[in-house]
Amino acid sequence: MESFSALGGLEVFVHTARTRNFAETGRNLGISASAVSKSISRLEERVGVRLFQRSTRSVHLTSEGEMFLERCSRILGELQAAEDELNSLTQHPRGRLKVGLALSAGLPLPVLSAFMAHHPGIELDLDFTDRLVDVIDEGFDVVIRGNSLRDSRLVSRPLGPYRAILVAAPAYLKEKGVPVKPVDLLNHECLHYRSTPTGKVYPWPLEHSDFAAEGFSLPLTMVCNSLDALLYMATAGRGIACVTDFSARSAVAEGHLKTILDTCVTGSDTIHIMWPSNRKMTPKVRVFVDFMLAHFGDYLVT
Repeated sequence: MESFSALGGLEVFVHTARTRNFAETGRNLGISASAVSKSISRLEERVGVRLFQRSTRSVHLTSEGEMFLERCSRILGELQAAEDELNSLTQHPRGRLKVGLALSAGLPLPVLSAFMAHHPGIELDLDFTDRLVDVIDEGFDVVIRGNSLRDSRLVSRPLGPYRAILVAAPAYLKEKGVPVKPVDLLNHECLHYRSTPTGKVYPWPLEHSDFAAEGFSLPLTMVCNSLDALLYMATAGRGIACVTDFSARSAVAEGHLKTILDTCVTGSDTIHIMWPSNRKMTPKVRVFVDFMLAHFGDYLVT
């Protein structure tokens, strides 16, 4: 039993080294922050050195901890590889699959639900965030992003295109009028998205927008870092929002939102799925990638 306890302690240590936060490690592993702290303390007592320098806000690896992390990562990687090899001998892929996804107003949820129905033996560990993750160092098996990460360590495949659109509720447009050119937006309620990693307000990709050159800026009626909140406020008639076409797909189809200035909005990109190139593609990763390539585009606007 001691060996299994030790392996659990190593997993807690590696997760903490990556997050540098006991509470976040606990959330990832499904245990309390105090349990994480106790596990680290027991491990430090067993190896006889301090692995982390602790502060009130975060923890940082000591030089001994850095050295220990390299060995522990290899050990856990070998264990995972052994498990994957055993899984490959079975007819149905199994195991935990850590997937990183952008905060995209629910876009991946239907296709992820369909995948779970097709592969009940695979346990999805979903991490939704707008921050730029380190796919390899943070232990992701696969990531899905609104563009391709510039990382030579990753294999990338396109899942489908998307573009930016301006939307507003029919009731709002009836009351305030429909803008016919970008400069008309200066007289409207404008709802904006703020990027969490950068803290910057997302600029609306408008063609022929002469108001910027003249020193004007769009009204900041509301700014938020949630696409769900942005869509809700637009649907509620609070103003005009710039969102991705797939996020507003249902609302536009059902008549809750209307698009405006379609010929003046220029922003577009491609959603990609990526995975580490230096790892053997395990059965669970292969079936996930194949499923996304086959079905993800069904949930995009074409």
